[in-house]
Amino acid sequence: MSKRIAVITSGGDAPGMNACLRAIVLTAHRFHHTVIGFKHGYNGLINDEKIEFTISHVQHIIQVGGTILKSARCTEFTTPSGLDTAVDTLIANEIDCLIVIGGDGSLRGLEKISQVWQGQTIGIPGTIDNDLSGSDNTIGYQTAIDTALDSIDKIRDTADAFERIFLIEVMGRHAGFIALASAVASGAEQALFPESIEDPHLELESIVQHVESLRKLKGKSSFIMVIAEHLWPGGVNDLAETLTNQIGIECRPCILGHIQRGGAPVAYDRILATKLGAYAVECFEHGETRVMVGEINAKQVTTCLSETFNVQKQLDPYLVKVQQDLFDIVKTLDAP
Repeated sequence: MSKRIAVITSGGDAPGMNACLRAIVLTAHRFHHTVIGFKHGYNGLINDEKIEFTISHVQHIIQVGGTILKSARCTEFTTPSGLDTAVDTLIANEIDCLIVIGGDGSLRGLEKISQVWQGQTIGIPGTIDNDLSGSDNTIGYQTAIDTALDSIDKIRDTADAFERIFLIEVMGRHAGFIALASAVASGAEQALFPESIEDPHLELESIVQHVESLRKLKGKSSFIMVIAEHLWPGGVNDLAETLTNQIGIECRPCILGHIQRGGAPVAYDRILATKLGAYAVECFEHGETRVMVGEINAKQVTTCLSETFNVQKQLDPYLVKVQQDLFDIVKTLDAP
């Protein structure tokens, strides 16, 4: 029997969202279901801003960054009246299932809807931060790493030319996945991320010691430090100024910012998005609800919505060890 599936892309955009939309529409049509896309995230539900997807709408979008449904934050949705209006829109459009592609805030919103609406609710992890439990990778994460890595490699060239210290800020204010991965992949001499630092100011002495020890070991050369956004009180500019004053060597800050969200998704994200989009529709067919679809150890899984954002996802402990071992080696070489 034909049913109606609603889909939104919400919160920060992530490369691969369009690939996921494509998979949802194509898979739904295979089951003879209708897909209704609501534009601008939860705003589209409140304002009934919709489009009925046909196969032609999703042709040739697998390689396109951003989201053709657009995205936005929605403060109105956080109010009881906004939530009620969104639910009324779902009921008025005779929606059987709502699929939300987004990060933790977007899935929190989906959980709220599931508490007051009788339809099925399914989340898909679309965020470059990779901070949702229930999937080894989130859609957009691998592309964000590649984008950050390309930028860091270019900064290394100019850092080497002037033998400078560069502090590179990447996204991930609550989780260090991008900072850790891009630091390891770029050969950065230091990585600072939330999971590794309890009190940034208490770490200042060890950061200075690390820089000075490496420059004694390597001589006058470049030094790259990758730092997660909003980690340092006063920001990366304040840390750069502090280190310049303490070490006596010019430290230049570089904030990569939203460049990490843009660009065509890499092959991994296109494939992951395709699998999760298709799997979400299959889960709808099987009657599943209040879950997020994901992939763990190359197998498709579902996780209770609330667990995805209430259970902290852990960094790869061995990757953390590899990055921190550099500091241990420096301490060993610096010891008498």
